[in-house]
Parts: sequence; structure tokens; C-alpha cells
Amino acid sequence: MSVQNNHVEIWTDGACKGNPGPGGWGVLLRQGNRTKELFGGESHTTNNRMEIMAVIQALRALKRPCQVVIHTDSQYVRNAMTQWMAGWQARNWRTAARKPVKNADLWQELNELVSEHDVTWKWVRGHAGDPGNEHADALANRGVDTVLAG
Repeated sequence: MSVQNNHVEIWTDGACKGNPGPGGWGVLLRQGNRTKELFGGESHTTNNRMEIMAVIQALRALKRPCQVVIHTDSQYVRNAMTQWMAGWQARNWRTAARKPVKNADLWQELNELVSEHDVTWKWVRGHAGDPGNEHADALANRGVDTVLAG
């Protein structure tokens, strides 16, 4: 896969009003001086599902293999993709405690999308002034607002 000249910075975030409850996801993509915003939501979901969905939607938006840096404030997403995924797959989508992996449907889709790119995972502290994270957070909240507006 050739990813040269296809460097994309992505910031993702999820939001939920109640957990579970109405939720939203937000994405800021930046390639060079171009940016793209994405957001959406679901009427009954969890914060973790929205965090995962944000990354899925970001990667779905890419039209060719890219060198991607994903900035997320979700330790759950970063750890799942960098530490837990191989074990989950080896145990047929069960945790080390032999319980079914939560959100396995989304993890499977995300893992497939990640395989198409050269992905680096960067954790950023949420609500700590990182401009990309603040932007993604605002987009995730817009996603919630669209669900609540019906």
C-alpha cells in the first residue's frame, strides 16, 4: 500500500447525554491546508460506541490508503486498537476473562478499516485545550443536537 503524500491528521470524539442515551460523534480531518468536518448521532447509544463510531466514520471518509494520525481522548479506543485487539481476535472476540467483547460489531469494522491505512494512535487529554480535540468535541455535540432535534 502506498501512503506517500497522503498524510492525514484526524481528531475524533464521542458524546452522550445519559449513558446510554442520545449520542453523537464528531470528526475533524486535516490534510495539508484542507479540513473536513463530519458529525452524526444515534438516538440510543453509549459514549464508548460514539467514540468508536467517530473513528470509523473518519476512516470511511478516506478515499485511498493514507498515513493517518488519529488523535483521540478515548483511552478505551486507543488501548483497544494498540493493546487488546490481537487478543480479542485470538480468543474469538472474548476478553481475557472469557466474556464477550463489548461493541464487537464496531471493533471488527474499525479493525478492517485500520488495515487499509498506516495508522498512528495519539491520546490527547479531553477538554484540556487541544484545538483539534475541542473542535471534534463540538462536532460530537452537534451530532447529539441533531438527534435531539429529531
